[in-house]
Amino acid sequence: MPHAPDQLSRFLLPDAGVRGVVVSLDQAWRDLTAHADNPPAVDELLGEAAAAAALFTAHAKVEGRLSVQLRSAGALRTLFAECTAAGTLRGIAQLDEAQPAPTRDLTALGADAVLAITIENPARGGQDPLRYQGLVGLDAGSLAEAFEGYFRQSEQLPTRLLLACDGQRAAGLMLQKLPGDAGDDDGWNRVGILFDTLREPELLGLSAADVVHRLFHEESPAWLGDKPMRFACSCSRDRVAAMLVSLGRGEADAAVEAGGGEAQVCCEFCGQQYRFDAGAIAELFHDAAREMPAAGLQ
Repeated sequence: MPHAPDQLSRFLLPDAGVRGVVVSLDQAWRDLTAHADNPPAVDELLGEAAAAAALFTAHAKVEGRLSVQLRSAGALRTLFAECTAAGTLRGIAQLDEAQPAPTRDLTALGADAVLAITIENPARGGQDPLRYQGLVGLDAGSLAEAFEGYFRQSEQLPTRLLLACDGQRAAGLMLQKLPGDAGDDDGWNRVGILFDTLREPELLGLSAADVVHRLFHEESPAWLGDKPMRFACSCSRDRVAAMLVSLGRGEADAAVEAGGGEAQVCCEFCGQQYRFDAGAIAELFHDAAREMPAAGLQ
């Protein structure tokens, strides 16, 4: 049976009419959080979100990237995890340091908290990317329960989901009933009973192959394919330069002054530092002015 750290694996339970996907994030998870200093509960939520984002790419039509994002006015301001079609991951949590550290209980975030799944696929012909966003209800205490409710109510797709994270690893297992009349009449119920015997420590401690074998060996699981997973950030000097230009010359010059002669920008996802001195800022805006078409010319 296939297994490797940092891998996403899809499988089928043909008699039950159920498809599944399991992900383990080892070094990818450690790289994702290498530059963060989050409380344990926040790291656990971020790991669960990263595992969920990876799982959701397995069955959705993702050619670009899929993200899971939680925003609230509570102690956990932002929770963001993103997985691309190529299997790269990144994520971040932002806290309100003035409030007590958050717990894993989503209901404690307040009534204004919003959780969303967003898919962004590249467009054809140079047009803007195609975006699809689904809002997830937050009447459940955990991310897994919230996402199960979303797929059941919004997508009309019965789903079971277990997410787990500790200090060294994040993992997830998702089952979905195949659309239509696939499988025998008792398949979904039977598989659900087996799913309920799995606990977070087992999901984290066993290999993907061992998890599926332990639960579903009598269902004759068929493996459909694997994808390696890794941490990667999409930041670059060119992107930071474009951001500075978008702020305007006054803001960029102020950043140089505040930085003691350099505008300093640190990527929150990977910790990479980008520095622009006064000469570099002047060159950025000079180049930007040259690229702008002259007013009134066709």
